[in-house]
Amino acid sequence: MVETLYAMTGGQSSGSGGNAFLSFLPLILIILVMYLLILRPQAKKQRERQKLLDSVKKGDDIVTIGGMHGKVVGTKNEDKILVVKVDDNVKIDVDRTAVSSISRSS
Repeated sequence: MVETLYAMTGGQSSGSGGNAFLSFLPLILIILVMYLLILRPQAKKQRERQKLLDSVKKGDDIVTIGGMHGKVVGTKNEDKILVVKVDDNVKIDVDRTAVSSISRSS
């Protein structure tokens, strides 16, 4: 019976260095797949969102996360707050991070 167990292990003792690597291989593969499928695309999407927020400038037509449409007419507080004109004589202050999309007008 000992010979059968020895043959099943491929003739290697349980203390060999190659066997330790093979025991961690599934964990390494799971972490790699998790990085490629979840973390990397999320980081890419976050970079694109930050690029969108940084590109907002005066004269842009924007839509906020809440669905408010308006035109950027100025900024406040070191460009962290946008002054948005939503109607004649109606201006509101909107946090820059509340911008959902931009359509540039000529």
